[in-house]
Amino acid sequence: MEQEKIRNIAIIAHVDHGKTTLVDQLFKQSGMFRDNQVVKERMMDCNDLERERGITIASKNGSFHYKDYFINIVDTPGHADFGGQVERILRMVDGALLLVDAAEGPMPQTYFVLKKALALHLPIIVVINKIDKPSARPDWVLNEVFDLFVKLDAPHHILDFRVVYASAKEGYASKDENVREGDMTPLFEKIVNNLPSPKGDINAPLQMLVNSIDHSSFLGRLAIGKISNGQISINQDVLVATGSDDFVPSRITKIYRFEGVNKVETESASAGEIVAVA
Repeated sequence: MEQEKIRNIAIIAHVDHGKTTLVDQLFKQSGMFRDNQVVKERMMDCNDLERERGITIASKNGSFHYKDYFINIVDTPGHADFGGQVERILRMVDGALLLVDAAEGPMPQTYFVLKKALALHLPIIVVINKIDKPSARPDWVLNEVFDLFVKLDAPHHILDFRVVYASAKEGYASKDENVREGDMTPLFEKIVNNLPSPKGDINAPLQMLVNSIDHSSFLGRLAIGKISNGQISINQDVLVATGSDDFVPSRITKIYRFEGVNKVETESASAGEIVAVA
């Protein structure tokens, strides 16, 4: 996969600010589903408790295509109790969407996760969501977001963040806070034009940072992470670095890319890609 055409992004948001609904719209409008295909809501909420409560408990990986770009998107927990998981996930991406309710503005949990993102120097796109609410006050929210960036000592180049106004529920986004129609194209364009492609040398020795663990009933544990350098392929011998100075010899038996919310087998992958491996 061409590295320049990859975008790895995370979504930072307080609980109930519309994060999962926004991801649903990005998936649907990217054209990854057939017109007549039945698509469930809250696609990245994969267990009953998440669907019942409307919250994200465990981080999820997904992806979609926009034009000739391949965009990996990581849905992170919005609750402060899962802060350690959020911190690991942010090391997998190269940019982030900061999703803020157009009436409530940034909340305390936003503060915590945004601080971690800024510490990693991740460029941010601010999405002011629920712009269609009668109580929406986008100018006030934008000022609050800017003040939060300043409070967190964001560098000048990150203070010059891009802003998109959206209604994830109604399925539109715009650069103009007064627009109440359209689709998600303005947000797609901001992602591919304003967030960087991943760095890494495809010809260097393999390095992959494991950020989370999944489980397969057939294969056991799956390691999920971004390939920092080099290439990985099936039957390749690797060394797994543990928390100590030990290295465990191992062999790659399966490699999966994320297509939508599903894992799809592939023979190999290279620097910049987010994959799951057995």
